[in-house]
Amino acid sequence: MGRIRVLVVDDHRIFAESLAAALAAEPDVDVSAAGSGAAAQRCLERAVADGRRYDVLLVDADLGAVSAVGVRVMGAPKVAPLSTVDPGAQAGLDGIALVERVRAEHPATRTVVLAERDDARRAARALQAGASGWVAKDCSLSRLLAVMRGVLRDETHLPPALLTGVLRELTAARRHRTESERLVESLTPREQEVLRCMVAGLGRKAVAERLYLSPHTVRTHMQNVLGKLGVHSTLAAVALARRAGVPPADGEGGRVGSAAPVQHA
Repeated sequence: MGRIRVLVVDDHRIFAESLAAALAAEPDVDVSAAGSGAAAQRCLERAVADGRRYDVLLVDADLGAVSAVGVRVMGAPKVAPLSTVDPGAQAGLDGIALVERVRAEHPATRTVVLAERDDARRAARALQAGASGWVAKDCSLSRLLAVMRGVLRDETHLPPALLTGVLRELTAARRHRTESERLVESLTPREQEVLRCMVAGLGRKAVAERLYLSPHTVRTHMQNVLGKLGVHSTLAAVALARRAGVPPADGEGGRVGSAAPVQHA
């Protein structure tokens, strides 16, 4: 295995810089530190542009609890100055959301979540989002290095004390997903189209214009969707749809202002 490029993402500046400095002492590790999800994404994008992608992200489970501080590169004789994070840029991107974004946009990069406490439910969510490991922040450096090298061999690492709880959470999530999928499959093709529009955040009027239906027809379809899914609000329907893996309506289809006739089916 060659040199490992690591990005530490933690908005506690002292912790991030201390961990980066400790990792930089390893002869085969190059490391940088980012103080927010937005800063981390910029680091990832610059690395791709330079042809030097990161191998491992170490992401704070509680990312977002402290305001962003920018990026500091460690492990070289000279330390680059902190760069300014765009005010409000992706401020709501927490640790789990960042893991999910990295899996989608940088699938070759492995992520390990660093946590202050054991939490089987959050660890399960991290694995579902695409993390390869969950490690306590107070673990030894040798343990962290072993996990980093392990995930690069496509291993998944969890503390033994969390294993049973995580498996229970994943099993429950799979059961809920199966039930959600069964409910979605009970919808007609048109109702599934309407549900995808709801997942995309479209209101009744926008759905009507998109699908060339009257608002009254869309209202009826939405009521039928809620009834068949056994929920009482659009928010609950969207949550169930997401559990079932229903994607949002894409950019194709009807457009606002189209001259297509309104249908009532």
